[in-house]
Amino acid sequence: MSVLRAVVTGASSGIGEATVRAFRAAGWEVVAVARREERLRALAAGTGASVFVADLTRQPDVDSLRDHLAATGPVHALINNAGGAKGLDSVESSSIDDWAWMLEVNVLALKRVTSALLPLLRRGAVERGVADILNVTSIAGHVAYVGGGGYNAAKFAAHALTEVLRLELNGEPLRVTEVAPGMVKTDEFSLVRFGGDREKADAVYDDVPEPLVADDIAEIVVGAVLKPRHVNQDLIVVKPVAQAAPYRFAKGALTVRRDGG
Repeated sequence: MSVLRAVVTGASSGIGEATVRAFRAAGWEVVAVARREERLRALAAGTGASVFVADLTRQPDVDSLRDHLAATGPVHALINNAGGAKGLDSVESSSIDDWAWMLEVNVLALKRVTSALLPLLRRGAVERGVADILNVTSIAGHVAYVGGGGYNAAKFAAHALTEVLRLELNGEPLRVTEVAPGMVKTDEFSLVRFGGDREKADAVYDDVPEPLVADDIAEIVVGAVLKPRHVNQDLIVVKPVAQAAPYRFAKGALTVRRDGG
């Protein structure tokens, strides 16, 4: 069998970048996919990963990615990590353009890439005995919260897509896993959500004890793919201890209630 190969989307920062590093540390070949070539080149230099520059909201880019991968071997794992949020406005007042962007990057790009690479994943499954499709979604795809309208809608759709895909692929040696993180402190997620307003982005994490970081999610992603081939973790929800729900998280140090109440 050739060296195992994973494709990671949204690889130029945050969870995607950390996942590339984690797969490389596990001895896998990795094709890191994102729009920003300069960041990908830096990642390649630091990890030895291969890179492919693509905007996954454009079908021609996805087709080019498929053709590139097909010419260079099978794919044993696809990590659909690309996504993002914009705004915290109400359903009534939020921007339809923001909603369209969120649906494109969180749902339609996920569908495009999965459809394009499934034939290559089948080749990988024949070779390895199993292949993996792992979608990084969000707890926003499971629990609604005020201000989450467009992002909730997109991630609920991504969750549904994942569930349906698992049903459709039943009977094939293809595992479909969803990792749904809660609060993860990364350099860019909240910055994009708040249109580049660094003060607002940083305030999201103010006084929250130990939010998750990208490496935490990357470890879980790689761990799921490395499970024995008969084991499928359908859904992994991961939150920091300080977070009970998307809309409820502790501020300040975590302390034991002396009276237990």
